[in-house]
Amino acid sequence: MHLPTSSSTNSPSLEITGSRQFNSWLAEQNLSLAFTTYQAGKVFFIGLQPTGQLSIFERTFERSMGLCVKGSTLYLSSLYQLWRFENVLELGQVHNGYDCLFVPQVGYITGDLDVHDVAVDDSHKVIFVNTLFGCLATVSEQYSFIPLWQPPFISKLAAEDRCHLNGLAMRSGQPGYVTAVSQSDVADGWRDKRRDGGCVVDVGTNEVIVTGLSMPHSPRLYRDKLWLLNSGTGEFGFVDLSRGEFESVAFCPGYLRGLAFSGDFAIVGLSKPRENKTFSGLVLSERLQSKQAEPRCGLLVIDLRSGDIVHWLRIEGIVTELYDVAVLPGVRRPMAIGFKTDEIRRVVRIGSVEHK
Repeated sequence: MHLPTSSSTNSPSLEITGSRQFNSWLAEQNLSLAFTTYQAGKVFFIGLQPTGQLSIFERTFERSMGLCVKGSTLYLSSLYQLWRFENVLELGQVHNGYDCLFVPQVGYITGDLDVHDVAVDDSHKVIFVNTLFGCLATVSEQYSFIPLWQPPFISKLAAEDRCHLNGLAMRSGQPGYVTAVSQSDVADGWRDKRRDGGCVVDVGTNEVIVTGLSMPHSPRLYRDKLWLLNSGTGEFGFVDLSRGEFESVAFCPGYLRGLAFSGDFAIVGLSKPRENKTFSGLVLSERLQSKQAEPRCGLLVIDLRSGDIVHWLRIEGIVTELYDVAVLPGVRRPMAIGFKTDEIRRVVRIGSVEHK
């Protein structure tokens, strides 16, 4: 599908194409997908039209990053805010052909904390990775954030992005594991350790349980395994917790960020590495060259049983980098209300005193 970004014939455009069976896979899994791109400042919703063709819906939120779906609620982090959206449609309701309508209901002003992963604990508290300060934090009605935990190697809560803490895996409704690009304790020190300084930290024990990773992202607990993206090598895999080692399951042609699951499948986000120092000197570049492959942007569906990439969504044009991906189970065709049109003025939902 070709999506022009403006009426100008010379303006940049966006082209999203799926593999032959991608649409059928969405239908079989009875789900839709959402993904963010901070580079283009968008959140995208991927579903199916009544004809079976792809439905692609996007909204603008500057520096869109972390996504979290919890029931009918969706959380999204942006440049200096964290938004809570609610699906205002009841089961069976349809709005202009869409069976899910996310409306922003609450926005927290956090300041520019470079918020990465977002999650919700078993008491419904929002927890996010505050990358600038190198800690886990929660939102507040009085403050920019409330710090909850920091890695054992970070000696001071400072706005210095020392280790580039980025990923959060929840365990039994509480923060379980985090990923960081390094164990550096100086301002911006992680950039010197991109190739093999990455680690996984057990939040409960404060132990560094895995080292030697390359810019790891998106740790997720699924089916009793801790999965993650070893982004600097282009590998999707899991951590053998008994040995403290990363086991690769699949090589993916791009820089990996964003991981979600459905049944026997993993959905991962794929980005084109920027041509700057942050992405230079990584094993990923060497592996792409050895395989005579160019880096791509899009989504990959990986079969956990075989490690094969069985479906894909390819993105070309103005969007070159993704951050997060989320699964919307039971949703056929999602959309969202933003702030660039008048729609938000006309969406009014009445609650009751009994309903909280």
